[in-house]
Amino acid sequence: MPETDLIHNETAGIERLLEIMRRLRDPKGGCPWDIEQNFASIAPYTIEEAYEVIEAIDHHDDAHLSEELGDFLLQVVMHCQIATEEKRFDFDEVARLICEKLVRRHPHVFGNINANDTEAVLKNWDQIKRDEKGGTESVLDHVSKALPALMRAGKIQNRVARVGFDWPDLAGVIAKIHEELAEVEEAIEKGNPVHLEQEIGDLLFSVVNLSRKAKFEPELVLQRATNKFIVRFQKLEVLLKKRNLTFAQSDLAALDLLWNEVKVGEVNS
Repeated sequence: MPETDLIHNETAGIERLLEIMRRLRDPKGGCPWDIEQNFASIAPYTIEEAYEVIEAIDHHDDAHLSEELGDFLLQVVMHCQIATEEKRFDFDEVARLICEKLVRRHPHVFGNINANDTEAVLKNWDQIKRDEKGGTESVLDHVSKALPALMRAGKIQNRVARVGFDWPDLAGVIAKIHEELAEVEEAIEKGNPVHLEQEIGDLLFSVVNLSRKAKFEPELVLQRATNKFIVRFQKLEVLLKKRNLTFAQSDLAALDLLWNEVKVGEVNS
C-alpha cells in the first residue's frame, strides 16, 4: 500500500497516525500551526491532555476516555515527529526503548526472579534502576522537578517508603500532622512570615503523606475536593439568587448557613 494511502485507511492504526502527523508537519502543504510547533511549545498541551485523560477516567465515560487517550497519544507522536525531523530519535526508537525497559524491569515476568506482591515488584524496580546507574544514585534521583507539587511530594514519599523510611500506620502520620499544625500556630503567634511559610509547607507535606499512606493519590484527592467545592459554591450562588440576596448583603455567618444548607441538600438528594 502506498504510504500516503494510509491517511484514508481506517484500519492502519498507529502507522496511519504517524503518516498523518508527517503530513501535518510537512513544510510543503502541511498545517502552518503544526509546522511552527517544537518540544517546548507543545509541552503545555501534553500536560493538559494527561489531565483530561484523568478527568475522563473520573467520569467513567469510555467514549470520552478513548477520545482523550487518542489526544494524549497524538502528543507522543508529535514529539517523535519533531525529533525525527531533527534526526534525534523517532517513534520506533521510543517504542523499542520502552519495550526493553519493561522486559528488563520485570524479571519476575520475563526472567527467574520471584515477586509475589506489588511491594516486592516496586522494590525490585527501584533496585534495578539503581543498578542501571551503577548503584551510585540516590533513592530520590530522577523525580522530576516539573511535577505538580502534590504529585512530586507523594512520589518522593513513596520512594523513601520503599526503603523503609515510613510510618508503620496512619496513627503515626496523624500524630505528625498534629505536631506540624501546632508549629504553624506557634509561627503565627511569633509573627514571623518566613517561619510561617516553612511550617505551612511542612504541614502540607505531612497531609500529602496521610493521603499517600491511605493509598490515595494526593493530586487527585485535591482535584476532587476542589471540584466538590466548586459545585457547592455554585449551588450557594443559586440559593442567594433565589432569595434575592447578594454576597455584599450577606455576612460570613449567613453564607455559612447557606453552605450548610447546600451540604444537607446533597445528603438528602
